[in-house]
Amino acid sequence: MDTNKLETGATKAVAGRVSVVMPCYNGERFVAAAIDSVLAQTHADIELIVVDDGSTDSSLDVVRRYGDKVRLLTQANQGPSAARNHGIYSATGEYVAFLDADDYWEPRFAEVMVAALQQSNAVLAYCGWQNVYVEGNSPPPFVPPEYENENKHVTLLSNASLWPIHAMLTRRDDLLEIGAFDVNLPACEDYDLWLKLTFTRLIVRVPEVFAYYRHHKALADTDKRGRDAEYLRNIKKAFVADHPVWVNDLSVDTLRECIDGGFMRRGYQCYWKRELKSARRIFRIALRERAYSVKDLKYVLPALLPEPLYLALFGRIGKR
Repeated sequence: MDTNKLETGATKAVAGRVSVVMPCYNGERFVAAAIDSVLAQTHADIELIVVDDGSTDSSLDVVRRYGDKVRLLTQANQGPSAARNHGIYSATGEYVAFLDADDYWEPRFAEVMVAALQQSNAVLAYCGWQNVYVEGNSPPPFVPPEYENENKHVTLLSNASLWPIHAMLTRRDDLLEIGAFDVNLPACEDYDLWLKLTFTRLIVRVPEVFAYYRHHKALADTDKRGRDAEYLRNIKKAFVADHPVWVNDLSVDTLRECIDGGFMRRGYQCYWKRELKSARRIFRIALRERAYSVKDLKYVLPALLPEPLYLALFGRIGKR
């Protein structure tokens, strides 16, 4: 047996090194800026791994211009989870961070996040971020609250937006231990990973803004938010079922509020924003799964109407 290999086949980690995994699919517009932000890091040992996920634009040409400053991996298009896993299993660093090909960091991101993990012995460090709108005015930066407290389990199960994927740092071997990203999940795979990685282990907050997410123009009204809400509910239910000992400090009512209460709140958010396809999808699932309370009935029952009638009726109400 090769002692330089882990059971996963990954090479032994280099102490102190940060491996940055950057999945890229048709990212020609912003990938150079993302790469530049990694190469500008003040941390002494950075490994940048770009995983091209079957791009059909000039992304590969842009990345290849950086020569040996970037480790370039290629694969047929399989989605971001498979691309990130490819990078994780190829990484040589003790630490792993993720940066999408259209996002970027402050130069001190890796340096400060590594220090936070080393000083706390936490499994994951998270920091503040800002959504940067490609079109229009951007909202102000956001520094998340302290999640490592007596309400941590409720917070993790209630809130799927704890930190974006590019605003965290963890250790590669901890990712390998839990199997990295679940490629069978169609969405919300990062939330699934955060639950498994952090539910029983220490996390540490870095109260500074180091990460920037480019927010692209929203697509026309679809039921994407509804699908994502369904995926999140399924992830939470599977997590609770698979880890009953981990959640034995939470009552049945608390778990129901974390799972179904959060699901219904997403439905109401979509309803009041007039994202009616998503609202209808959520309310119909709530009816089927009995994930509602009596007070919700006046909103969920109309979701049984045919979609064209539902959209016409409640779209007209919203314009009054």
